[in-house]
This record gives sequence, structure tokens and C-alpha cells, in this order.
Amino acid sequence: MAFPYAAALLAVPAAGAAVTAAIPASKEKAVRAVSIGFSLVALILSAALLVDFDKGVAGYQFVESKVWIKPLGIHYLMGVDGISLFMVVLTGLLFPIAMLASTHVGKRVNAYFALMLVLEAALMGIFLSVDLFLFFVFWEAMLVPMYFLIGVWGYDRRVYAALKFFIYTAAGSALLLLGILSLAVLHAKAPGAHLTFDLRTLMAWKGLDPNTARWLFLAFGASFAIKVPLFPLHTWLPDAHVEAPTAGSVLLAGLLLKLGAYGFLRFSLTLFPQASVDFAPLMLTLATIGILYGAIVATMQRDLKKVVAYSSVAHLGFVVLGTFALTTVGIEGGLFTMVSHGLTTGALFLLVGILYDRRHTRQIDAFGGVWKAAPKLGGIFLAVTFASIGLPGLSGFVGEFLSLIGTFVVHRPYAVFAAAGVILAAVYMLWSFQRVFTGEPTGENATFADMNRLEMATVLPLLGFSLFLGLYPKPLLERVEPSVKALIAHVESRSDYQQPKVVELGPKAVASSKAGAK
Repeated sequence: MAFPYAAALLAVPAAGAAVTAAIPASKEKAVRAVSIGFSLVALILSAALLVDFDKGVAGYQFVESKVWIKPLGIHYLMGVDGISLFMVVLTGLLFPIAMLASTHVGKRVNAYFALMLVLEAALMGIFLSVDLFLFFVFWEAMLVPMYFLIGVWGYDRRVYAALKFFIYTAAGSALLLLGILSLAVLHAKAPGAHLTFDLRTLMAWKGLDPNTARWLFLAFGASFAIKVPLFPLHTWLPDAHVEAPTAGSVLLAGLLLKLGAYGFLRFSLTLFPQASVDFAPLMLTLATIGILYGAIVATMQRDLKKVVAYSSVAHLGFVVLGTFALTTVGIEGGLFTMVSHGLTTGALFLLVGILYDRRHTRQIDAFGGVWKAAPKLGGIFLAVTFASIGLPGLSGFVGEFLSLIGTFVVHRPYAVFAAAGVILAAVYMLWSFQRVFTGEPTGENATFADMNRLEMATVLPLLGFSLFLGLYPKPLLERVEPSVKALIAHVESRSDYQQPKVVELGPKAVASSKAGAK
């Protein structure tokens, strides 16, 4: 019998949360040690899952299924495929790093770390769920700990930011629940069918009315678009990022923003393939607007954390662009960008947190010449900046390049306009770096303390993985490719869409840009 990875990845952080909450808050060292220990066990389990994963299989692996609520057809149904695999691994990686970086928690330390572990369990559940009702339970469970992490341990306007985050997400969740229930009930009414929330069964059902499918796509899609967030549903994100504690920003950017993109891939394309094709031009338009809008607004910011926050709007636009290009290369690029963005933007938020801890301000004008006083911080910040803007040799380049290529062969205008976002990313990131780190330091900047060992231990692994994937993306791409090809084949078989005959990137090259273009 295969090792029950899903159960273990849920149970370990959940048990860690219970143990951490039981430790008195006054014993801060014990709280930190226990919570980080449980998160490291989850990291080891996710790494073992990666090692044991069969890269040649397109379907779900390590499936666990138990009846949960029999009269309603609800099951504890968990599994992992190429689309969810690296999100599970990224979750396992970012949580211990975020906990290590949580050095200034202050009040209610045990509650803080317990909520972090609850959030980890919820995110693992989201990426591993194959039952739609179970997915929704974890989707809602994720909202609660993030609300408190922002609202209790955030900065000055934390209550406003937490409430805005909650309202936006709860509104999207209501539509998502309505869509899930409607789909299950409609399936149950079909001849010979029964009430079920099993994604595999529902995606194989061919009896859904096309007009109904479009409405259900919108119900699911609205929730996912808020979470990405797509323009114009993005306004909660800058406030949440700026007011969240450093660790909260790392997890928000690295994982929570990926939930929307993951939802489009996992549910929208599989359950409503024809509707996905019909709405693809709209999604491509919103993604392109998001790329350009996020980049332009980031350039205008005076708060360094807001620069990084708006950059996330732009980067996630590339994910949606690649997804709704509906090509194998485009979707692989979107998935690659999801992982890359988690690494690079997570590192950027950690570095911005270090700047804030030293100076208690994030205003760009308050800095200058920091590199001369803190050479390690300046050098690492520059390397992460290069990774974020997509310098060749680092992970950001691979993901954005594949997304643009996958879009270019079928929807050339969107790719051309989106490519301008790559140039703008270099503008706002390098300009911000120049104002903060170059020049002659004055005042407090002249005595700026450099990074310590703990801070380097949190940032360098993320930069190292970005460099590894930038130089050698094959381990990720070869594991996601079978699932992506199966997804494209499913969309083609259930819609009027035919992917252009694009061959894998290489000597035999990319085929006709006209084939399949509309």
C-alpha cells in the first residue's frame, strides 16, 4: 500500500497547531521550536512525495478515498498530480521559512504559530483535494487563520486590511459554493447518475447544458479571479500585503495568490471546457491589463512593500495568460511562474521586512546608500531583483518566456502587449533598488546593520532554488507535462478548440502560429 502522503501532510501541521497552542505563550523559544519542527516534518514529507512521484503518469497518484457523508455523496478524496505537485512542495518549503522569519511576533506567540500551522494544513488540503466539497471546506478554513494573522499581528491599518481581505474572499466563496452545489445537483438529476462531488466523475459528465456551463464557469471564475487577483478585483491585495506581518506577506504572495490560478486549472478548464474556450479572450484581456496595470502602478509607488505587492498583480497576470492560451507550453509556463513567483516574491518580502526591522519605515525616500553599509543585503537584494524581473538563468525568465511563447502561437497581440510588462518590471524593480541601495549613505543609513545568519538562512534557499530552476527547469517541466497534456486533450475532446500543433521547444521547434489561431 502506498504511503498516505495526503493524510500525513494534513495531520502533521494540524497536530502541530494543537501542540503549539497548548504551550504557554511565555515560553516563546519552545513555541518557536515546536512549530518550526512540525513544519519541517511537513517539508520532509512533501520532498518525499516529490521523490516518489511517477513523472510519467498524467492522472492522480497516492489517492486516498474514504466515505465521509454518505447521503450527500461526499468523500474524503485526496490525491496529487503534476498540476498540484509543486504547489504542495512549495507549501512545505515556505512555511518553515516564514516561521524562521517571524522573530518579532510580540503578543500571543503560541496563537500566532498555531494559526500558521492551521493555515498550512488548510493549504495542503486545497492542493490535495479531489472532492469538490472537501476542497471548499479547506478553501474556507484557509480564510480564518489568514484573517487573524493580518488583523492581529499586522501593522497600523491591519484591521481594515483584514476585513477587506475577508469580505472579498467571502463574497467569492459564496459564488463558489453556489456553483459547486448547482453542479452536483444537476449531475444527480441526470439519468443513471447520483449525487457526488468527485471531480473525476463530474469532469467526465457530458450532460451539462452549454449555457448553464457558462454561468457555472462565471460562478467558479469570480471566486478564483478575486484570489488571483485579476484586474479590477485586485484592490484588496495591496492593503493586505502592506499591513500583513512579513511572514504573512510571504505566504500571501507565495501561496494564497496561487489559489485562484490553481482553481482555474483544476476546476474551470476540467469541468467547463467549452465555456473556458468561450471566455478565453476575456481572460486573456484581463490578464494583459493586469500585467501592464500592475507594472505601471508599481512604478509610481513610494512604499517599497507596495512596489512588490503591485508586482504580484503583474506576475500573476502571466500565469492567467499562459493558462487561457490553452496550449501545453502556455500552461506549463503558467505553472512554472506560480512556483517561481513564490520563490522570488517571497524572498523580496523577506528582504523588505529586514529593511523595515532596521529603520521602521518602508518609504523609498528614507533610504539611500544602504549597499555600502550592508553589502550582503545589497548583493542578495540585487540577485533576487534580477530573479523577479526575469533575468535569463533565473526562474522568472523560464516561466514568463514559456507563458509568452505559448500565447504568441495562438493569440499574438496579447503576447506582444504582455511582453511590455517584462520591460516595465525591470524599470520599477531596478529603479527601486537604485534609490534604496545606491549612492552615499547618510544618517541612519550609514550605520545600517547587515544581514545576520538567521536572515540569510531564510532568503538564500529561495534564491538558490530560483537559480536551480532557472538553469535546469527540466525536473519541474517533466513532472507537470503529462498532466498538462491530459488537460489539453480533455479540453479538445469536450469543446470546439484544437491546440495548434506546437512541438516541444527545441531543434524541431515551434510550429505554425496560424494553426488554431482565431
